[in-house]
Amino acid sequence: MDTYLKKSVQDLEFATVRKQLAARCNTDMGKKKALDLKPLTDGVQIMRLLGESSEYLSSYSNNNRIPNHGFDTIAGELELLEIENTTLELTGFRRIKHLCITVSEHKKFFKKFTEYYPLLKALTDTVSLLKEIPDLIDGVIDKFGHIKDSASPDLRRIRQEMSEVKGKINQSFGSALNTYQASEFLDEIKESIVDNRRVLAVKSMYRKKVKGTVMGTSKTGSIVYVEPAAVSKYSRELANLEFDEKEEIQKILNVLTRDIRPYKTELRDYQDFLAHMDVTAAKAKYASEINAIKPEINQEKKLFLRDAFHPLLYLSNKRDDLPTFPQSIELHPENRIIVISGPNAGGKSITLKTIGLLQLMLQSGLLIPVHERSSVCLFKTILTDIGDNQSIENHLSTYSYRLKNMKKFLKECDKETLFLIDEFGTGSDPELGGALAEAFLEVFYERGAFGVITTHYANLKALANELPYATNANMLFDGTTLQPTFQLELGQPGSSFTFEVAQKNGIPYSLINKAKKKVERGKIRFDATIAKMQKERHKMAKTGNKLQEEETKAREQAEKLEKLNAKVKSKLENYQELYDFNQRMIYLGEKVNKVAEKYFRDKKKRPLISELLRLIETENSKRKKKSAKEVKQQEVKNKALKQEVQQEVKTIRNKKKLNEKKEKAKQKAKPRPVFKIGDRVRLFDGKAVGSIDSLEKNKAVVNYGMFTTNVSVEQLELVEGKK
Repeated sequence: MDTYLKKSVQDLEFATVRKQLAARCNTDMGKKKALDLKPLTDGVQIMRLLGESSEYLSSYSNNNRIPNHGFDTIAGELELLEIENTTLELTGFRRIKHLCITVSEHKKFFKKFTEYYPLLKALTDTVSLLKEIPDLIDGVIDKFGHIKDSASPDLRRIRQEMSEVKGKINQSFGSALNTYQASEFLDEIKESIVDNRRVLAVKSMYRKKVKGTVMGTSKTGSIVYVEPAAVSKYSRELANLEFDEKEEIQKILNVLTRDIRPYKTELRDYQDFLAHMDVTAAKAKYASEINAIKPEINQEKKLFLRDAFHPLLYLSNKRDDLPTFPQSIELHPENRIIVISGPNAGGKSITLKTIGLLQLMLQSGLLIPVHERSSVCLFKTILTDIGDNQSIENHLSTYSYRLKNMKKFLKECDKETLFLIDEFGTGSDPELGGALAEAFLEVFYERGAFGVITTHYANLKALANELPYATNANMLFDGTTLQPTFQLELGQPGSSFTFEVAQKNGIPYSLINKAKKKVERGKIRFDATIAKMQKERHKMAKTGNKLQEEETKAREQAEKLEKLNAKVKSKLENYQELYDFNQRMIYLGEKVNKVAEKYFRDKKKRPLISELLRLIETENSKRKKKSAKEVKQQEVKNKALKQEVQQEVKTIRNKKKLNEKKEKAKQKAKPRPVFKIGDRVRLFDGKAVGSIDSLEKNKAVVNYGMFTTNVSVEQLELVEGKK
């Protein structure tokens, strides 16, 4: 990491962000990669990393969750594979198999959901699918991590012989156990295990009567552990077979290692891929916690941060349940340098750090906590001068250190640079230091660099006002309460509120007045004018925001009323059409009914047909001739209208039912009052108020003046208790 970048990382606390990111990784390799994260300058690479993080973040809000990427590192195994004639251990093969399966699951998943995760799918395409390795390992090692009998013909034969010998051992031992137990030569425990062999627990007094090899004695010496002579022969044979088994297993593992060795490059790629996925997942998790997004990346050298939060401050305040104030700031070719002024503890430094830290995070592929309409650009160099920076090791004062830093700035500053300087010019004589700072700023400006500085110096504020592509800004300060509002305002320098803050902190007015007399009159008037303008601007901004909000509300209300009016008018026209149509149908139905009654009486078909034809012709004469298409359209319109009416009726009924349910729930939720004679009450669904004359068994006689009624007390609500 170059010196400038290292200093920027230190000044802007990017190292803390990397630690927080590493804490959210699941693997050791992922943690190491997170701690080594550094800003990039390649726009294509940055866009890819941001896109991958954004895609992973989107998986939290859908049902297509990305598979688990956890794995155990195989760094040791890869080192052994680089050395010929070495052999991996069983645990190493299991780690390699798990690595291959995990990568395979990722490739399968992203192939299925390419549409959702195109960049992550492209990332998985950079590693090839190795089905051979899991197959090779499965052919030798079972799911419990043991070598299979089928791993080689010789191993199968050896294990079969071992099984036979073990059977003979058990048989011989069982026979000896029964014999000596009947002779009462054995202790109560009868048998034990010594050096992984079954032995008889013989009482020491009968030791010479039991044939076999002594394998040991108990602590008290009362028991002698003897392996029966008949068993010893088979034990030696089993030991030989166990040695043969170990040698055969070693041969099998040698062959398996030799078969996997050609894939060492692919396995290294697998490990790097999953470590990268681990860091990407950590970035997504971190973004979720700080409400970060991927902003627009522009090529016009425009940095517009809207509602930007300092991530470290945001997380800290979130833990302590404190508010964090966002900042909005904009840099572009016609406003390249911003000079922020204002009182101490007003938020100047944190605004500066927010801009710098978010830029470092963005160029490291981390999503940043800003508004979705923010737009950012990339810089090749980020230079910072923040904090005291006094160097004890090099015997440098604060000012000497800052001058050395400015020398580096002069060497590096160009149109691809973002510089951030806190308390520019401090550390020396105010007039001389301010003049030198002014000269530095003019050089940075002439070179086309972008930057933000904070200062109390009036000459720097004046310079920012004079330069066409620079501007002043101030951290707003409430002149009445003398409290910072932590809001950045562009276009106006800020007053330091030196005397006002001193007065608020209890400094005697006489002392403040004495100090004022010691300062040049012009300086006080200038600072007072700035303070006054700042107050007026703040007041006007508040009024403007209020008027704008009211205008927006009024416009929205007018648009809503206009839409409602059009909707009501359209519905009325449709209802009128439907009403006219229904009236005509009723009228026609009445005529048909009369003809039907006449036919019912005289049973004459000819007059019936004649009358019906006349009715039909009369109706048809009123109809306007329509094409088949128009008829179909009318039918569709009528059908839609009926459905709309039915839906309206259904909605009204549902609302009524919902209101009734709410009312019942409300009534149930309310504790029932204890009624007394003389209480003024009314029915839940009524308006008339009466008084209770008598109460008996949940029944009440309510007097309404003109009449009385007997009702259940559950139907009553209390209007006013008897005084």
